[in-house]
Amino acid sequence: MRFPAPVTVQWLAGLIHAEVVGDETALATGINEIHKVEKGDVVFVDHPKYYDACLQSAATHIIINTKDVLLPEGKTLLVTTQPFEAYLTLVNHFRPFTPATKSISDSAVIGEGTVVMPNVFIGKDVKIGNNCIIHANVTINDYTEIGNNVVIQAGTVIGSDAFYYNTKKSREVWYKRMQSCGNVVIEDDVEIGAGCTIDRGVTASTRIGKGTKMDNMVHIGHDSNIGENCLFAAQVGIAGAVEIEDGVVLWGQVGVSKTLTIGANAIVLAQSGVPSSLQGGKTYFGTPVEDAMTKKKELVWVKRIPEMWEKLKKM
Repeated sequence: MRFPAPVTVQWLAGLIHAEVVGDETALATGINEIHKVEKGDVVFVDHPKYYDACLQSAATHIIINTKDVLLPEGKTLLVTTQPFEAYLTLVNHFRPFTPATKSISDSAVIGEGTVVMPNVFIGKDVKIGNNCIIHANVTINDYTEIGNNVVIQAGTVIGSDAFYYNTKKSREVWYKRMQSCGNVVIEDDVEIGAGCTIDRGVTASTRIGKGTKMDNMVHIGHDSNIGENCLFAAQVGIAGAVEIEDGVVLWGQVGVSKTLTIGANAIVLAQSGVPSSLQGGKTYFGTPVEDAMTKKKELVWVKRIPEMWEKLKKM
């Protein structure tokens, strides 16, 4: 999430009650979680396991709960006992939750020729392009951006909060939600089926590329980047921060784990599970997925096991 205007580290420290280690006059331009950080960003870390990853990331300013780290040149620390609570303070300051009072927000921008069916909710600062069709009972939450010629079928939810939690088993409530302040960007000529859910980014964007088509009941997790001209059949589930390149086809009930990449023009056959990154231009099948032809040969041999066992017993 970009701040409306850059702010000094000193100002941030005052807001979150932190001690600054480094240049207090340095400017911060936004806040992001570790998978999406850029130069000028603020990121938080509260576990020694992840200290080095944050310090070596592109982020310029690190909210942290210790001074006992080697500070890279050009970076600043904001030291506080509760970095996660500091993150929530920043999000609530720059993008506070505001309850809706109307089905279509006054700040929403809807393009020419776009049709909005009954019982649609369109939130704050949503932008919808020209010649779109938004079917009944669709929810389009705050800050979503939709291009031209997009079709969204009934009952779909765009921009729901990320399934993303700060976890500490030392406290009574183990999982505390990282408040989402990102959005969803849907490019031109995308079609989304009925009953789909697309989570917004935690601090950045979940993006659906131009020309991509989705069947009913597809789920796209937070911060995932779906390429152009992809095709997803019913009940596909994609976890958070996944990179799916152009032209990928996922057939029904494919499950994709988090923070991986599926290369361009890959095809994953129905009911497969994808636990790690896949090369493009190949067809995959199974759980975990393998080359489809290899997996089918394995299944042939599995079916022959009883026959082979009977032959062995007779020997």
